[in-house]
Amino acid sequence: MKRTFLLIAVNLLVVLTISFFINLLGFRPYLSSRGLDYRGLLVFCAAFGFMGSFISLQLSRFTAKMSMGVQLIDPERPDGEAERLLVGTVRDLCRKAGITTLPEIGVYPSSEVNAFATGPSKNRALVAVSSGLFQAMDEQGLVGVLGHEISHITNGDMVTMTLLQGVANTFVMFFARVGAMLIDGYLRGRDDERRGGGLGYWGQYML
Repeated sequence: MKRTFLLIAVNLLVVLTISFFINLLGFRPYLSSRGLDYRGLLVFCAAFGFMGSFISLQLSRFTAKMSMGVQLIDPERPDGEAERLLVGTVRDLCRKAGITTLPEIGVYPSSEVNAFATGPSKNRALVAVSSGLFQAMDEQGLVGVLGHEISHITNGDMVTMTLLQGVANTFVMFFARVGAMLIDGYLRGRDDERRGGGLGYWGQYML
């Protein structure tokens, strides 16, 4: 409920902020004269901007596993000492953090010393480490790295980043459309529509 309220509040603030600056800078009459309903466009961009970012969040585990080549570990049947250490450490850290559902745990091939966590919620998360992490770190170092990743899950950092992405999407979509309209108007005025719809016209549908 708290995050739903935050999502709605951020959406409203983005729309109000852009609307405020359009009126403050005197762009409203110009945009209206061009037939642009900027309020409708703002709502459209906010809805699709945040919808896209939350769809990405819901697919984040699947996308990460496919793009990084993550091999999941069966927590009930870890293979070898390294996997047992990894599963045991994640399980212990989750218990201390109050996470009731164990995240998916995996390893991806990379010589870099790295790890990441993703997922739409605390109970639908993924923690993955690089194969190079095992070679470079001892048990204490592994606990430190995994503790950092578990803290991302506990604090809901993935949702926070999704909200920020939604804000960025809204701004980019809105100003891209407005910019494309201005470019199209300029080209139409210069070329008397000899270039068909104009570069800006086609740009509106490409952005």
